[in-house]
Amino acid sequence: MVEILADLALARRLERAEGVGGWRFVEARSRLRPDGGFASREIGGAMAMFDGTESPITQSFGLGVLSHGSDEELAELEAFFAERGAAVNHEVSPLAGVDLHARLCRRRYVPVEFTSVLIQELHGARAACGEDAPETGSGSPGTDSMVRVRQIAAGEERVWAETSARGWAEDHPQLVDFLHDIGEVMASTEGTWCLLAEVDGQPAGVASLRCDAGVALFNGASTVPALRRRGVQRALLAARLRLAAEQQCDLAMMCAQPGSTSQRNAERQGFRIVYTRVKWHRAPGDGS
Repeated sequence: MVEILADLALARRLERAEGVGGWRFVEARSRLRPDGGFASREIGGAMAMFDGTESPITQSFGLGVLSHGSDEELAELEAFFAERGAAVNHEVSPLAGVDLHARLCRRRYVPVEFTSVLIQELHGARAACGEDAPETGSGSPGTDSMVRVRQIAAGEERVWAETSARGWAEDHPQLVDFLHDIGEVMASTEGTWCLLAEVDGQPAGVASLRCDAGVALFNGASTVPALRRRGVQRALLAARLRLAAEQQCDLAMMCAQPGSTSQRNAERQGFRIVYTRVKWHRAPGDGS
């Protein structure tokens, strides 16, 4: 068994997996709204996505890890977003090096967000899920206590999106319509497994999974407020670990706000933090 270390090679795998996830999301958005001007571009290896001026998907991944992070690359990335009237946001791994972070400061970027990047090696995924977890039906990932987790069927994309929005709306009521929209696109994204958790037959939470080059990316998790503290997120994590192992992935990845409930749940399920990423932001028109 090859030991997985928190080095540049690992950062490249992880940042590429998340970048490809965003890329596929924008492709799905473009299929649903071909006149929306949504776009993706690879610049020096970094992946830039435009999903609208207010979308959290509008940013780049892999700067300084999949690319050199030179001034020339930064200028081209900045032009990509400026042409579309968007702020410039780069998710940057610390493995990109201190020189890049200093360069971003010189170009008038400011740090606006930290993200814990967590992984779990999947040779132990069965043990983490529980070998004896009962199946909920053919192809379904499993159950946890009173929670039933299953993959959504064709035609259930709206249910998945509505459940996702209910989970986030309590903290962000002004974003309900936007959250519905994001959920419907995610449920239509190629190569994405969307899971629905139910408690007593009622939608309780959602999560998603996509695989890229052996990395299983876990995201899109939320629980409706009335059914929290029922083990919903634990069940969704365990279900995705099982599904990722079935897809022959050797590594599971998820991202969380440092110190959050999501991070603690992941650590309890065997994930470990490999690095903390910084989101660098520059407002439209704020040139260097």
